[in-house]
Amino acid sequence: MPHDHIAIQRALLSVSDKTGLIDLASALNERGVELLSTGGTARAIRDAGLPVRDVSEVTQFPEMMDGRVKTLHPMVHGGLLALRDSADHVAAMDEHGIRAIDLLVVNLYPFEATVAKGAGYDECVENIDIGGPAMIRAAAKNHGFVSVVVDVEDYEKLLGDMDQHGGATCPKFRKKLAQKAYARTAAYDAAVSSWMAETVGITAPKRKAIAGELAQTLRYGENPHQFASFYTDGSGRPGVSTAVQLQGKALSYNNINDTDAAFELVAEFDPAQGPACAIIKHANPCGVARGATMAEAYQAAFDCDRTSAFGGIIALNQTLDAETAKQICQIFTEVVIAPEVSEEAKAVFAAKKNLRLLTTGGLPDVSSGGQVWKQVSGGYLIQDRDNGFIGSDDLTVVTKRAPSGQELADMMVAWKIAKHVKSNAIIYVKDGATVGVGAGQMSRVDSTRIAARKSQDMADVLGLTEPLTKGSVVASDAFFPFSDGLIAAAEAGATALIQPGGSMRDDEVISTADDLGLAMVFTGMRHFRH
Repeated sequence: MPHDHIAIQRALLSVSDKTGLIDLASALNERGVELLSTGGTARAIRDAGLPVRDVSEVTQFPEMMDGRVKTLHPMVHGGLLALRDSADHVAAMDEHGIRAIDLLVVNLYPFEATVAKGAGYDECVENIDIGGPAMIRAAAKNHGFVSVVVDVEDYEKLLGDMDQHGGATCPKFRKKLAQKAYARTAAYDAAVSSWMAETVGITAPKRKAIAGELAQTLRYGENPHQFASFYTDGSGRPGVSTAVQLQGKALSYNNINDTDAAFELVAEFDPAQGPACAIIKHANPCGVARGATMAEAYQAAFDCDRTSAFGGIIALNQTLDAETAKQICQIFTEVVIAPEVSEEAKAVFAAKKNLRLLTTGGLPDVSSGGQVWKQVSGGYLIQDRDNGFIGSDDLTVVTKRAPSGQELADMMVAWKIAKHVKSNAIIYVKDGATVGVGAGQMSRVDSTRIAARKSQDMADVLGLTEPLTKGSVVASDAFFPFSDGLIAAAEAGATALIQPGGSMRDDEVISTADDLGLAMVFTGMRHFRH
């Protein structure tokens, strides 16, 4: 158990990130704390005109091997690990001239940042810190007597606790510091082990570690009785985790989940090929469209299912402009996320104080790797991100009639969307916009019929005499196991279908498509999403 208040009389500072270092060193010096330091940290403190003693002077060994060996010494670790209330420990300190270290301030070599910038193998290895984690773990273990600080954000908290307790730290504060210290070394080791596994091509290592950094504590989870928090993984992938929130209330658990789904979907559409908009509700798209302008793309996506779009999440693949912002403001929207937002659009949204507006500075690379984790009882399922891509040249026409140019273009749009719709997924697309979405049903024919029915409902709202699905194409995330789903799509007015194929009844389904005059292509790839 941590002991009582421990006065801070001697501190060891060794930091890679020098942010706030001089202010902290100055504050400690003013409080009468003796400062020890290493290498560049000691130089920075000394250059600021503050007294500091080099660790090499204490250990009587110079820093060597390019700084790899400097703190791995009994004079340091003895000062961190000694139990001050143990007669044997105190006697050993006296015998060997070891003085206690009451405070350790360390942040580690920037390994994660080195990997993130794409550095070579040798540079990454050189940025694996050894002495830092060793000292952190030693000080954290001995938190009954030693305070250990690993985050710049805790400098002021440290000084505040010292001031509150007459230059000492209290047991509760030291416990919290120790927990953060172990979490930091655990995250660091997780980053190193994951990088090494990827580098040497081990796809399923015997032990797998995951780490994250707290971004925010949320009001609650999916429901008010569930506690929730949001962590970032440090990958820097553009999206909700890296976004800047320009206005609106704090994001909720469901907001974050749905915003991620929306932005990952809209990123399927290359901004160089024109504007695209995705509207998400409960992690499923209720409208997705391309357009000549962003306003046209938004309107086409909105017209797929106006009812479900109410209170939804809107993601754009290009800069949000004022005209589109005005259209969005006509209904209640939870979140809007885009790479950039024009000043005029910001002014439009300013009247909607509760609307959350996020900018990311770019789109995620949907072709990149990465993994998806899912917790199950007693374990985790881990898989590669679904970055499967099918181009028009990869399609196999299996019917007597080949798709027209417009049908083929709509098929490719529908197929991109299918990857982001919960199975069983059916997507009707016409002229680059969804006109019906069936998601998450237990049978494929039900998804087909639900999407068609919603399309008819929307046609009634728009005052049209025919369903929106007339003349559309259909994408199915997996094969049609029977002809019933295909027949239902034809009855809704679809003229062409894109699906993986691979059913034992493919011949029957193809024959039915031919009888109905439909064009159908196989992708050879499915997109289950559970």
